[in-house]
Amino acid sequence: MDFKIMLTTFWLIFLAELGDKTQLATLCFSADCETTRSRISVFLGSAGALILTSFIAVIVGGVVNRIVPANYIKIGAGVLFVILGLWMIFAPGGK
Repeated sequence: MDFKIMLTTFWLIFLAELGDKTQLATLCFSADCETTRSRISVFLGSAGALILTSFIAVIVGGVVNRIVPANYIKIGAGVLFVILGLWMIFAPGGK
């Protein structure tokens, strides 16, 4: 196991997830809970969802890496982030 990669991944994901819509949704679910048991359920549900989505990303990333070189994946991800960012800035937010 490569601890440098593990810690780099941990901190990158941790910082990226701070204040995102998933964390805010979890906060709202937890705020609505009346008992401690419900808060534990919210924690376990949100942690399980993050683990499952991360597992899927690792599996898909491994498969895609066999077909597409890693540098193209990084470039594609960067371009996708820029496109999504521009879309969020300029797309109308109305219904």
